Amino acid sequence: NVYFVETSEQMKLNFLLMCSVESAARVHPESKIIVLMNGFVKHSFTLREYSLLRCFTNIEFKPLDMKDLFVDTPLAEWYAVAQHRWEPYFVPILSDACRLAIMWKFGGIYLDTDFIVLRSLKNLTNVLGAQSKYTLNGAFLSFESRHRFIEHCMQDFVANYNRWIWGHQGPQLFTRVFKKWCSIRSLKSSKGCRGVTVLPQEAFYPIHWKDWRKYFEVIRPSEHSELFKNTYAVHVWNKKSQGTWIEITSKALLAQLHFHYCPSTYELMKSSQ
Repeated sequence: NVYFVETSEQMKLNFLLMCSVESAARVHPESKIIVLMNGFVKHSFTLREYSLLRCFTNIEFKPLDMKDLFVDTPLAEWYAVAQHRWEPYFVPILSDACRLAIMWKFGGIYLDTDFIVLRSLKNLTNVLGAQSKYTLNGAFLSFESRHRFIEHCMQDFVANYNRWIWGHQGPQLFTRVFKKWCSIRSLKSSKGCRGVTVLPQEAFYPIHWKDWRKYFEVIRPSEHSELFKNTYAVHVWNKKSQGTWIEITSKALLAQLHFHYCPSTYELMKSSQ
């Protein structure tokens, strides 16, 4: 299964989330693409609200019940306390926690909702990606269920919890746990050990988060092919790019990605502009 998670209570699917889900469904027709949405717990839901994706029989929308998800994990006690206090980054931290619980309980593939999938991820097992020479990222994860590395991540999540630092439970967590896992001080020392593999930056984060504007720049098709020749899925850095307007019929890189990998979403965006 391929999992996406929406931890906010929003019910409206934005175009990037739609593209993420559609691209995953097209590349993995034999897999279930499961979209877990927190809003479904409190609001009624009919699939007609998501008519564009109804033509994909492998896409399922389900309620995200976090209390149930965290049961029998080290995260249960943390969640019982954290949900009743103010935290500056609670929604993204919830997402960090959910992906760990999903990988631990069910295994499979997890993707953030600002990925566009270019090629099959099914041959990747017990894998995550580097976002730079110094930092790993959990926006993509592919693990067998009950893997010890994920258990260590959940334990570190609780033991070293810091709600005040952005990314402390996310990229920084995966980086520090992997270093302990491999007994290394620098990521340069290892691209994998003890059954866990780290793929290089171009696999999932070919454009660094500081350069997110490149997705909105015009690019020639030949440049597009060269840039993503070693890429499985493209992370668009929605935290930075959200709200940036794009003319979907332009030759901007993000428009080209929509055209090629989520054509149904592309047509809907075109008709709405």
